[in-house]
Amino acid sequence: MKRVAILDHAILIAGCLFMVLPVLTIFLTSTHDNLSIARNGLQFSWGGHFLDVYGGVLTGTTGFFRSITAAGMLANSLILALGMAIGKCTLALLSAYALVYFRFRYSSLAFWLIFTSLLLPIETRIVPTFLVVSDLGMLNSYTGLILPLLPAAIGTLFFRQFFKSVPEELAEAARLDGAGPFRFLVDILIPISRPVIVALFVITFVEGWNQYLWPLMVSTTDEGYFTIVRGIGRIGGASNSGMALSILAMLPPVALVIVLQRWLVRGLTDGFH
Repeated sequence: MKRVAILDHAILIAGCLFMVLPVLTIFLTSTHDNLSIARNGLQFSWGGHFLDVYGGVLTGTTGFFRSITAAGMLANSLILALGMAIGKCTLALLSAYALVYFRFRYSSLAFWLIFTSLLLPIETRIVPTFLVVSDLGMLNSYTGLILPLLPAAIGTLFFRQFFKSVPEELAEAARLDGAGPFRFLVDILIPISRPVIVALFVITFVEGWNQYLWPLMVSTTDEGYFTIVRGIGRIGGASNSGMALSILAMLPPVALVIVLQRWLVRGLTDGFH
């Protein structure tokens, strides 16, 4: 048993190193000047230019028209990720609540129609979606960035499975106490659904933060709406600025997952009873 435990830990440590070492290499390389990187390639030691490189990346303008900074792109990514996460969680919660607790004809059909939308992610319908957003005048806007990404079939499935695991006696007790549908949702369901909400929030936040193709389509003429992921593609990763931007792009989602990891694991297990 002891040998098995040692082997298990060795595999876990090897997996961690496999994940962390490339990121550490990129970070160390980003602290060197571009001349050293061009001559020697990737670096595995501290370069001493951390403040110069990262300060320049955060405050220096970039883009074709030099109208956006990394700080601005981080803010745009944060708005997109938060808007997408909050919107998806809200829509998924309300749609699952209606499907489980409101009796109407063809509710199962409605759920399966929602679920089949998983077969049509934004990438498969990007041209018609772009045309609709363009006709509505939402190009180069946060509304155009966020609104088409809000359909949340997987979130509806998540909450539906959790709500089905909630004892019927809880809803009956709420009705006996005179609680209406809204009060039952706000005072009972939402508090006990917090782990599932947090898990879905984290997943959709990371998904929104990593969006590239849709922001590329929507912010076609105004660089003020560039996201950090698009900025990496614009600057390029072969320079210290590109590597520094890559490190900055990793920090918010990684920090969110680390801070909420217990809630994330609990929500994932609670959501699929």
